[in-house]
Amino acid sequence: MNEFDGKVALVTGSSGIGLGAALHFAREGARVYLCGIDEAVNAVARQEAKGLPLEVSRVDVSDAGQVEEWVEACAIEAGGIDILVNAAAIQTYGDAATTDPADFARTIAVNLTSCYLTTHFAYRHLKARGGGAVVHVSSVQGHANQNNVLAYATSKGGVHAMTRAMAVDAARDGIRVNSVSPGSVRTPMLEYSARQIAGEDASIEQAIADFGRAHPIGRVGTVVETSALIAFLCSDKAGFCTGGDYLVDGGLTAHLGV
Repeated sequence: MNEFDGKVALVTGSSGIGLGAALHFAREGARVYLCGIDEAVNAVARQEAKGLPLEVSRVDVSDAGQVEEWVEACAIEAGGIDILVNAAAIQTYGDAATTDPADFARTIAVNLTSCYLTTHFAYRHLKARGGGAVVHVSSVQGHANQNNVLAYATSKGGVHAMTRAMAVDAARDGIRVNSVSPGSVRTPMLEYSARQIAGEDASIEQAIADFGRAHPIGRVGTVVETSALIAFLCSDKAGFCTGGDYLVDGGLTAHLGV
């Protein structure tokens, strides 16, 4: 028997951690609905999911109408919702002087508001199944920051606050809400960050190795490791866990770099 047999999981973000979590749930017996905005990325996810009970849809998670339509369609087709994982995100760079207002607003909409939208529309379905689990993917940048990540860090700090508020309110309905905060995990977003920080002409592999050395464990993390933590928080084994943020950061936030 698989751990998530009979469960229905909705996951946002069709690459990186979102795709990894969706594949984990599907391999463990869940019926999974994954969404992303980029159809080229979605196509890759569909290839990865071949033979698994995993459906990929194009959804702009910052658009309330699209989110509602997707959630309702999934709930009707599957007969309910047990698990919601919010992993969709964008990485933007800039400080208070250089961040364009439109970029700031878009970052908040995708990284933070989307967590509210999916939970808002999924809530009654989770409640109807007797409760369920919600996991928001945040970041160590919600705890401590690099330079030049104003919008991104603000969105991830907001995810932590939203997680606590949702958990306190939803406990009465048997719904658990937690967040995970990864450090550097090898994903397309990390590769994008490496290019932005190291420069187009630099070695991406060298830049990622440098990221890894900043973590006491000496390397960057993997999607499989992060997905395992997400899955644990969505499982019955984590039945007493709600309102928390769980680090998967190789010791990064525990270390004083002085």
